[in-house]
Amino acid sequence: MDRLDDIGLFLRVLDLGSISAAARSMDLSVAVASQRLKRLEHELGVRLLHRTTRQLRATPEGAALAEQGRPLIEDLEALTGGLRQAGAGVGGTLRLTMSAAFGNQYISPLLPQFLALHPGVRLSVNLTDQVLDLVSAGLDLAIRVGELADSRLVARRLAVNRRVLCAAPDYLRRYGTPQTPADLARHECLLLVGSLGRQDMWRLTGPDGQDIAVRVNGRLESNSGEMLRDAAVGGLGIAQHSTWHIGDDLRAGRVQIVLPDYPIRDSGIYAVTPQRRLMPPRVRVFVDFLAAQLGELPPWDRGLPLRR
Repeated sequence: MDRLDDIGLFLRVLDLGSISAAARSMDLSVAVASQRLKRLEHELGVRLLHRTTRQLRATPEGAALAEQGRPLIEDLEALTGGLRQAGAGVGGTLRLTMSAAFGNQYISPLLPQFLALHPGVRLSVNLTDQVLDLVSAGLDLAIRVGELADSRLVARRLAVNRRVLCAAPDYLRRYGTPQTPADLARHECLLLVGSLGRQDMWRLTGPDGQDIAVRVNGRLESNSGEMLRDAAVGGLGIAQHSTWHIGDDLRAGRVQIVLPDYPIRDSGIYAVTPQRRLMPPRVRVFVDFLAAQLGELPPWDRGLPLRR
């Protein structure tokens, strides 16, 4: 197993960008990690890493080893983890990431139940609105909301992500209720500014299924969904929000749906993992748990007058 362990160390070095970071992550001294890498290069008869004072990168031979060796190492880890599971239950540290708003609101309350079901599992949760690279960050899993762009990942849909236009009753009393998408152009619209830029083109679906794009504007824009939700509740304009974000406000009447006959197309809430032929048991049981808890009709959509 020494060679496989050394290949695993080599992959960790590439993922983290330095021998010292890889050594720390594996509870090794830098000297031992360096000796093991030299041993691996000697056994294979090739140099795997270019080392300079400023950077460390794979040689062509190292890149080939990483490409072909990573699936084998991951499959071996998943297989041995599955065998251990059969005798001792699911275990190990599950490293995951998700947005702070969704994680705090809907995933955090579920964690005590999950940990009670699987006492051998430890959780390391990174709450961030940044889309992290799972492999380089050493993560097992991400919960992502919306459209997925990275084809290198494996995704399982946990729940539907429904979005609506909404505004406070007070705003609609003062400025009128839009009757058609074109009416949005004369309203104060609350705009999200994210990784894709200023989201001022709102796309709706007409009664006969046609796509309708409307460019909107307003005096308030932000990269914070929470700020835009507060602004909508405060009567500052019309916002585009996922129902998981404003479901409680809709049920309480603090905001109401605008243009219900022109819905926004649904997307999804996904559990996303790196490509592996065998999924580690700790990941599989957590994804199954979330899928069962969120269900076909997620808790945030219950009792809402949504068109489907």
